[in-house]
Amino acid sequence: MSTHATQIAKHPKITVIGTGYLGATHAVCMAILGFDVLGVDVDQKKIDALAAGNVPFFEPGLPEKLREALDSGRLNFTTDLERAAEFGDVHFICVGTPQAPDSHAADMTYVDSAFSELARRITRKALLVGKSTVPIGTAARVTELVQRISPLGTELEVAWNPEFLREGFAVQDTLHPDRLVFGVASLWAEHQLSAAFRPILDQGTPVVMADLATSELVKVAANSFLATKISFINAMAEVCEVTGADVNLLAQALSYDTRIGGRFLKPGLGFGGGCLPKDIRAFTHRAGELGVGQAVAFLKEVDDINNRRRVRTVDLIREMAGGTLAGIRVACLGAAFKPNSDDVRDAPALDVARMLYVEGAIVTVYDPEANDNAHRLYPDLNYAESMIAAVVGADVVALLTEWQQFREADPDDLSRLVSHKRIVDGRHALDADRYRAKGWQYRALGRPAESATVALAFDARDEILA
Repeated sequence: MSTHATQIAKHPKITVIGTGYLGATHAVCMAILGFDVLGVDVDQKKIDALAAGNVPFFEPGLPEKLREALDSGRLNFTTDLERAAEFGDVHFICVGTPQAPDSHAADMTYVDSAFSELARRITRKALLVGKSTVPIGTAARVTELVQRISPLGTELEVAWNPEFLREGFAVQDTLHPDRLVFGVASLWAEHQLSAAFRPILDQGTPVVMADLATSELVKVAANSFLATKISFINAMAEVCEVTGADVNLLAQALSYDTRIGGRFLKPGLGFGGGCLPKDIRAFTHRAGELGVGQAVAFLKEVDDINNRRRVRTVDLIREMAGGTLAGIRVACLGAAFKPNSDDVRDAPALDVARMLYVEGAIVTVYDPEANDNAHRLYPDLNYAESMIAAVVGADVVALLTEWQQFREADPDDLSRLVSHKRIVDGRHALDADRYRAKGWQYRALGRPAESATVALAFDARDEILA
């Protein structure tokens, strides 16, 4: 490597390629940390919105941080890749890797394009850093790709820095992560990436220095473990439903075992969103290509268990309605895949609403933030502007996303609005005894139709299980 290649930018200028959920958050937070940042996207409308201080998706705390970063003068946005190539010392690639339309594989079109188009324009020593969730082997492949097409050749290096953002907590997770993983192929790349994260490293944040392949594997392994834990407790819910056991009591008992713990041991409608479902499918597909498909074959059942929860929720609603859904008015509370998000990608709540509609139910959906996105996806459903408007005249109320306002709803207030006091709690978010005491029929996945003989002791662990 030349002496030129050993130069380190002490306070590197940063570009972020792709300003979707991950990229916009990363760009804003890096500017908040004190770096000069240029956000780049091919979508002019998205760039114009961000430059004007408008976040094109819902994420608590991000609009305020965007305004702060813009006011500081450290954050700018552009569609000009030539400008980005000239500006940046460290380029973070944050484009999407959706599921391919014809298989479970990840669609690498946007990743390959971002790396290629940037690489052919870079004329000075720089580091390209992938943050997207990708199949194992991608970093090695794009390294060969960019070094072949770049004027710099092998002087242009690639690193990988997987993201671990939770929607609803993305700002906190970026500014104060629980760990950083740096996949690097040289000491120069390690030093350059460390410089780009110096304020976070100075907080004492643990960092794992890894090879490129391991850094790619960390994210998909973490998502696979999380999905497995969620589906495990939902598999136990299936057993509970045929034995009369209570899955909430089971989860509480398991949570006290320090080998297991309570985090995400939460029964209910299951996981969704733009990450877990497509990531575990892509991981399974890639493992098959590598000849180790049997090692992760269990993830197919994890996915199947998750999808069965949606069907079983429709079954509960149908049972509560008397055996048929035709003409039954169902109020679906929630459309986003989780609270504090407007993301409806692979959302269990919206999938349940769709299945109810297909069976002839009169479905009214309300979500505090995701109504517009849900309407674009399923325009045939009815959408209400408030929880009150959604439940008026309902034969069955279905809580499908556990927004706080749904959790805190007064059963007496709801009683005066609905046609029948029937509620299916798809997220185990409500106090079943309270609703039953007010005359409601209450059902939840994995819980007896009647109140359990042993009351569940609510304590601080209930929030851990959420």
